[in-house]
Amino acid sequence: MNFPQYWAKGVSGGVACWRWSSRSVAEAQALATQAAGQLAERIRALDFSSSSASGGGYYPNRAMREPILQEFRDGAGEIAAVVTRNAYGCRVLFVDIDLRELKHHRGLISRLLGIPPLIMPPPDREFEVTLTRIEAWTQEHPEWGWRIYRTRAGLRLLATQGLVAAESAEADRVFAALGADPLYRKLCQTQKCFRARLTPKPWRCGLDRPPARWPWQTPKIEQRFNQWEAHYQAESAKWSTCEFIRAVGNSSVHPEVQGMVKLHDEATRAGVKLRLA
Repeated sequence: MNFPQYWAKGVSGGVACWRWSSRSVAEAQALATQAAGQLAERIRALDFSSSSASGGGYYPNRAMREPILQEFRDGAGEIAAVVTRNAYGCRVLFVDIDLRELKHHRGLISRLLGIPPLIMPPPDREFEVTLTRIEAWTQEHPEWGWRIYRTRAGLRLLATQGLVAAESAEADRVFAALGADPLYRKLCQTQKCFRARLTPKPWRCGLDRPPARWPWQTPKIEQRFNQWEAHYQAESAKWSTCEFIRAVGNSSVHPEVQGMVKLHDEATRAGVKLRLA
C-alpha cells in the first residue's frame, strides 16, 4: 500500500499538480514545484507524450492522495489493512498481504476480493446467472470460500479461507475467471492490495461532492469539509453500501479474515435492509 503522509501542491504558469513524500512536506513541495514547471513547459511546447502529464486513468499508477483514518495490524504487529477517505468523501478499506505471510499460511485466497459494479444494475436473471457461475467455479475449486454481496450495480465477493498477494498470478487468475473489472485488477496489482468502498457515494444520497480534498490547505477549508462530512454521515446512515446474499464454498474462515469481515459488514450495513448506494 502506498499512502505517503506528506503532500504539497505545485503551481507554475497557471498549471497545478500535487506530489508526495514519505519524509517531509518540504520534499513534497520541491517535487510538486518541479513537476508543475515541467508540465507547464510541455504545455507551452504542446508535448503531451510524457506519461507524467497524464492523470493515469481512473486508477492511477501512483500514490493515493487519501488520508489514513484507521489502521489494523496483524499478529506480528505489521499493518495489514487501512481505512482511508477517497476523493469524494467515501471511506474505503484497503487490505494488504505481505508475501512472508503468504509463504507462512500457504493459502490460495485473499482476505478481500472485489468485483466492481457494472454500469447499470443487472436484471434479476443476469444476477442469478452470475451467482450460478460463481457457485459452479467454487464447486470446481472447493478450497475457496466466499461471502457474496450485492452492490447498487453489481456484485462484491469477499474471500474468507486464506491469504494471497493482490499482485500475484493466483489472484489474477481468479479475477479473470470471475469477471473482475480490468481497471480494478490493475489497481490491485499496482497498489498491492485489495480495495472496497465502505460507505455510500454521496450523490446517491442526494448530496454534492465534498467541497475540498485532503490535504487541507487552510483551516477554513478543513472546517468546510468537516461540515460537509457531518451532513454526509447523517445521510449515509440511511443507506447500505452492499447487501449480504450468501456464503458459498469452504466454510472455514481464516482468523485474520474474521476481523475484516466484521469491519466490512458493520461499515457497509450489509446485514440491514436499506436502499443500496
